Amino acid sequence: MKRILVVGAGGQIGTELVPHLQKVYGKENVVAGEVREDVVKKLSENCEAIKLDALDIQGYGEAIKKYKIDGIYNLVALLSAKGEMNPLLAWNINMGALLNSLNLAKEFKCALFTPSSIGAFGENTPHKGTPQDTVMRPNTIYGVCKVSGELLSDYYFHKFGVDTRSVRFPGIISNGCLPGGGTTDYAVEVFYEVFKNGKYTCTVPQDAYMDMLYMPDALEATTQLMEADPTKLIHRNSFNIANMSFTPEELFNAIKKRIPTFTWNYEIDPVKAAISASWPDYMDDSCARAEWGWNPKWDLDAMIDDMLKICKQKVEQGLY
Repeated sequence: MKRILVVGAGGQIGTELVPHLQKVYGKENVVAGEVREDVVKKLSENCEAIKLDALDIQGYGEAIKKYKIDGIYNLVALLSAKGEMNPLLAWNINMGALLNSLNLAKEFKCALFTPSSIGAFGENTPHKGTPQDTVMRPNTIYGVCKVSGELLSDYYFHKFGVDTRSVRFPGIISNGCLPGGGTTDYAVEVFYEVFKNGKYTCTVPQDAYMDMLYMPDALEATTQLMEADPTKLIHRNSFNIANMSFTPEELFNAIKKRIPTFTWNYEIDPVKAAISASWPDYMDDSCARAEWGWNPKWDLDAMIDDMLKICKQKVEQGLY
């Protein structure tokens, strides 16, 4: 890829993916598309940013043509917990953006990355060492969209030759911006609350194991997969990737070892509890390791130390 368009660039992943892609491909070769005008203005401080509604296929196509795009990162999604509040809206946004991305990638011969998620799995999926190829019967509209997206992306690859690639992201921990309504949001929020209030109220059960990934590894995974030799890719849509798995209680205790005054309690959200119970404890990512060399760098302790350092600075500066 030489010219890249990131759609949904103002979200948790996009705000850090854009500068990552600029480092890899050059600042002049990355365009950030975002529907919210205030976010476009903020993004434009550091990159070429345009107002773009992924559900408007005409405007979307005009942007691809204008900027001579040959690689699309489609990050548009209404996340798991928020999606359960309005399933029809989640379907229309998630699938509408994907279908437009697929059809435009086909028309303009672009490579296309669209992230899937651990949300694609369900209650009857093996939860420990979840295989690459297994039963996928999610019980959330977010998960239904992700499974549908994987199938459609594979279809467009086999039927039309569109270079579609994807990973199943676990919960992503980051400090670029606050998360936007996912079940694993607690693992980001707590790092700010420990400095703002010294305590945190968690809405996910204390013993809920879920796979997590630190953002630097998530970013590296996207470009590593998109640059991978296509002849070695047996699975395209979508690869399990993982690195660490823990419960809220384990994370909070690890933080307390570093900040002894930190306290927490639980007020369980039944929706998030049900979602977390249906997701894998940890996934088997051996196919990603074998097919394109997936090799995460950040472990739990390194992630905690880095998050505490950066989030403390942001809270002290009044950014959050």
